[in-house]
Parts: sequence; C-alpha cells; structure tokens
Amino acid sequence: MKISIVVPVFNEEESIEALYPKLKESLNKEDEIIFIDDGSTDRSFEVLRDIAKDRTVKVIRLKRNFGQTAALAAGFSEAKGDIIIPMDADLQNDPKDIPGLLEKIGEGFDVVSGWRKKRKDSFFTRRLPSLLANRLISWITGIHLHDYGCTLKAYRKDILRDIKLYGEMHRFLPALCAISGAKIAEIEVSHHPRRYGRSKYGLFRTFKVFLDLLTVKFIGTYLTKPIYIFGGMGIFLNLFGLFLSVFVVIRRYLFSGEWISPMILLSFLCIILGFQFISLGLLAEIVIRIYYSAKNQPSYFIKERINIE
Repeated sequence: MKISIVVPVFNEEESIEALYPKLKESLNKEDEIIFIDDGSTDRSFEVLRDIAKDRTVKVIRLKRNFGQTAALAAGFSEAKGDIIIPMDADLQNDPKDIPGLLEKIGEGFDVVSGWRKKRKDSFFTRRLPSLLANRLISWITGIHLHDYGCTLKAYRKDILRDIKLYGEMHRFLPALCAISGAKIAEIEVSHHPRRYGRSKYGLFRTFKVFLDLLTVKFIGTYLTKPIYIFGGMGIFLNLFGLFLSVFVVIRRYLFSGEWISPMILLSFLCIILGFQFISLGLLAEIVIRIYYSAKNQPSYFIKERINIE
C-alpha cells in the first residue's frame, strides 16, 4: 500500500528543512512526499528544489498564493498513493502519528481525522474559536469530530477522486467525504508549538468558516432539492409578514397606533435583504462549481513541477 504525503508550503523555509528527515523516518521507500509551494516569497522553493534531489519527493510550485485549499487540491491531483495524508509544513503536526492513522485506515475506515487534544496554541485567539467552530460544524453537518481544523488526516484515494475543492473548503473534507458515503474515524495526534515563522491564521477566518459551513450544509442537504430551503425562506417571510400585519392592525384599532412604523419598515428591509444575500451566495457557489466542472479547470495555476512526469 503506497502512501502519499501532501504538504502545502507558504513561507516555511526553516520548517521544511527540519520536516523532511522526520517524514523520511516515518515512510517506506516506495512512499512519496509532495510539497506544494503556494507562492512563497522566502527561500522555501530553493529549499524544496534541493530536497527534490530525492526522487521520491515531488514539488509543485504555484504561480502565486492561491490558499491552502488550492494547494491541497494540486497535491491530491498528483498523488499516486493508495492513501493520501495531508499535513502542515510548520512542524506542529508530528510525522510519528502517521502509523496510527494508517492502522485506523486498516480497520476499514475511509477517512481518519487527527484530533489535537493537547493543542499548543493560544487559548483565546486559536483554541476557543476553534472549539466553538468545531461544535457548530459537527452540529450542522451531523459529522461529529473534535478537530475539523487539524490538517493531519488520512484518506483513501478513491474517496477523494470525485471531490472538487474550491474556496477554503479543505477543513470540511471529512463532511464532504461523508456525503459520498465515507466511513470516518478520529484519533488523537500530537501537536507541537510553532518553532519558526508565524501563523497564517487569525480570528477573521472564523467568519469564513461560518460562510463555508453554509455552503457545505447546502451541498449536502439541498443541492438536489433547493426548493426546500428557498421555499422554506419564502414561507417564513410570508408568515412573519402576516404576523406583523396583524400586529399593526390590532395596534391601530385597539391602541390607536400608527398604520406605518419606521421600525417595521426597517425590520422588513433588513430581513429580506439578509435572506437575499445568503441566497445569492449559495447560488453563486453552485454556479462556480458548474463553471469549473464544465471547463475541467482547477482553481490554481502551476508554474513549475519537479520529479513529476
């Protein structure tokens, strides 16, 4: 069983020099390592080119920074292994956890997700938002995992074959795989403090997670029956409008109130506009997927390949 390790890299020149020998210790000779340079502006690509003297190491250099999802998609498309394991390049994931992931895959699971139970990050800026996001994602998708944000996971290649990654959807891969019928497990993995550079994540990503989560829920539940969600919104708005109309009539005749209140008009405006924007966002997600699928065009552009035929 051949293993493909997929590692997105963005300005991690010091980390990847230390990561490469650790990966080699955890892999067999026939396994491969795929580094994706996601538009680094430091010496990351020069370091990767030197590492690629090892023919089991493949390097993909993207033309600019497209984001972690696009980098992972580029690595997945070139992976030849039966099992694909993505991981971060910042040394916070531990290659020694790879055998544990493979052992769980051997028990018949299609996806094994890492859980950084003892996470070495700031509580208020990283761990608390992550805790809340994980609970929200689990509740909405119905796939209960402790740590959706952990990059270290193991996937059977055939499960990933029909999944198209766009935007920043990589964190929802287990949920997307579950939609395809994948059997999912979770194991504890190690997590180390960052030794070099600085994190590329911030609190602002929490809002992106919520918006992406709406897309995943829509794809998983309503993609083939959108009338359920849009019709439901219409019924809710009609009932709400009827309730407000009855309230205004009762207030007018029983309490000598005004027929038209600025507060009521403002409420109607905000609610209707809110639902319109959400609906347009979901429709746009569908249009983007149709566009890329029809053109068979990825969401990234490759500048250079090393050790890839």
